[in-house]
Amino acid sequence: MFEPLPLQGDITAIANSVNAVWVLLVTFLIFFMQPGFALLEAGQVRAKNAGNVVMKNMWDWSAGVLVFFLVGAAVSTIAGVLTTPGASLDLAAAFGYINDPGSWVGWLFGAVFAMTAATIVSGAVAERIKFSAYVIYALVLTAFIYPVVAGFAWGGDGLLSSAGYLGQALGGVGYKDFAGATVVHALGGIAGLTAAYMVGPRKGRFDENGDANPIPGHSVLFAVIGTLILAFGWYGFNVGTQATVLTGEGAFNGEALGRVALNTTLAMGAGMVASTLVTTVWEGKPDPLFGANGLLAGLVAITGACAHVSWPGALVIGIIGGVQTPLVYRWVVDSLKIDDVCGVFAVHGSAGFIGTILIPFFDVAGFSVNQLIMQIAGSAVIGVWTVLTTMVAMVAIDLTVGLRVSEEEEEIGLDQGEHGMSAYPEFTADSGDRPAVADGGMVPGSVRTDGGEERPTGSRADLAERFAPSGGDDE
Repeated sequence: MFEPLPLQGDITAIANSVNAVWVLLVTFLIFFMQPGFALLEAGQVRAKNAGNVVMKNMWDWSAGVLVFFLVGAAVSTIAGVLTTPGASLDLAAAFGYINDPGSWVGWLFGAVFAMTAATIVSGAVAERIKFSAYVIYALVLTAFIYPVVAGFAWGGDGLLSSAGYLGQALGGVGYKDFAGATVVHALGGIAGLTAAYMVGPRKGRFDENGDANPIPGHSVLFAVIGTLILAFGWYGFNVGTQATVLTGEGAFNGEALGRVALNTTLAMGAGMVASTLVTTVWEGKPDPLFGANGLLAGLVAITGACAHVSWPGALVIGIIGGVQTPLVYRWVVDSLKIDDVCGVFAVHGSAGFIGTILIPFFDVAGFSVNQLIMQIAGSAVIGVWTVLTTMVAMVAIDLTVGLRVSEEEEEIGLDQGEHGMSAYPEFTADSGDRPAVADGGMVPGSVRTDGGEERPTGSRADLAERFAPSGGDDE
């Protein structure tokens, strides 16, 4: 006769198994942010550069995970050990995860965060950086720049922990950044701002007086869909960082999960509403793109705070993240004269720093002056490290392969110049050997109309004539 198996088992083993599966699930969810980034960035560039943008996004993930596996994760451990008082470095242990199956789930969870930091930079330098230059910088960021910061903040007793050098100097207070508002997003945002400054603005972005000329992207629809995909994946980013679903005693960790989920949701909504209200008052009409960026900025701002603050605090942090988005973006463009194509500093950089620094004011554990000092100091360390290492990398790249494409290549678009293709062949195909663009940009070659005026080959009117049915007047 069949004997039913007992349901009882080692509760710790069950809890560990459930938690490991949960971490894998949210890791896959965070990976789904990659198509979100691809759509968001592609929508904010001109049609002639859309293929180049998605190519960079694929590179970030594909090459990035290889480099982070072989080098990056170990560098993170090394950075943590070297900034811990009294710790001794064991290189074999730092690279031990490579042949340790028990470490691979944790490694993959760390890898998707590293890939997010790398992908943020892509949007800032779009439409004029060489693909080869971007390839090299993305590898440097994944192998070295980001891992060192992760080691400082999350590497056990690293520099910014309560036991690290800076934490000990501030009375044993550790830096609070729950899911990477600064470690991931502000790092990516300030790296993007620095890289955009080093590469220089797109041709035509500023006139001879230094005033900004708008260069609209080709699809607000893509940008908004990408934003909503990112928002979906963000639940993995934030709620997934609360990796303990079941405690060692088998209790459901529902309150902690609920706090992170609620705070993430409220800040997201508040960021979008606040940014929309600002642009409505400022420009007279609500701007969908700034609404999308405000939503993302609210998410970025709460990412470091979601496990630490009350829900009213999450609302305030989200509102501030949304309000600052259009203001900081205009400051970057109009005052700093930096061509940050996708506004990554306003969305990821300033929002990440602000949200992380605001944690002590809304912390459920109560306000602490030392904690506030640590939040400011830790943010400064991360910011200075990222700016300096990005500048060094960009100078080295410029001296070797060069940073920018040629003016001719920028004119025809990076899809053609860098990849020999077009993301929209039915709209950019030309009857000759010179590609045409569908976004208003001029290309070599034109056709003359019956009225005597010239228009670029491949324009909508030209295509309509070439593909119009013959056979007489319209019925």
